[in-house]
Amino acid sequence: MALEIIGAGFGRTGTHSLKLALEHLGFGPCHHMYEVRAHQNQLAFWRAAGRGEPVDWNAVFLGYRSQVDWPGAHYWRELLAHFPKAKVILTVREPHAWYESLRQTILRSLIESRPDDPDPYNRAVSDMVHDLTFSKAFGGRMDDRDHALAVYESHNRSVKAGVPPERLLVYDVADGWAPLCGFLCVTMPEVPFPRTNSTQEFLVRKKLVHNPDSAAS
Repeated sequence: MALEIIGAGFGRTGTHSLKLALEHLGFGPCHHMYEVRAHQNQLAFWRAAGRGEPVDWNAVFLGYRSQVDWPGAHYWRELLAHFPKAKVILTVREPHAWYESLRQTILRSLIESRPDDPDPYNRAVSDMVHDLTFSKAFGGRMDDRDHALAVYESHNRSVKAGVPPERLLVYDVADGWAPLCGFLCVTMPEVPFPRTNSTQEFLVRKKLVHNPDSAAS
């Protein structure tokens, strides 16, 4: 099974909601950062990719029909070359709202909870995420708002320029089913579009706050 959908959008652009939506539409399983945390065989692939070593992308995505979120989104060019028939979805959101969500969730987790995680595997995954995002994607300046925004916008421009337009959907999950189903040529479901992994849900899961509410990220 080859990947049919490549998710090129950065984390905190609705990638988990998109994962659930794609799975509901029959394009699952969908790979997401949570898959790396759930399956310990995954970490070695991404460590090798981070070291610049050759990666067997067929083995990485064995059994998956789609991929979204980091770490895969960081390697969208490699995936596009390896899976030449795949469609690409670039999830986007208003840049300042995206950075605020990133700052409150991923950045805070990497700084506050990563060093003290009692689970060795979870800590190793977090170290990989730190290397991939904080160090590589953002050049060690994820906490610099202007720099991070520039990286985000540069990434989005690169994807738009690098993917044939007939294979690319630039997508805000707030727009729901219609553009996604139109792009994938599938019938639009009658169930609500999934809305998950809000800032509050992320922080509660990472034990950075308590008393979850339904606030959207």
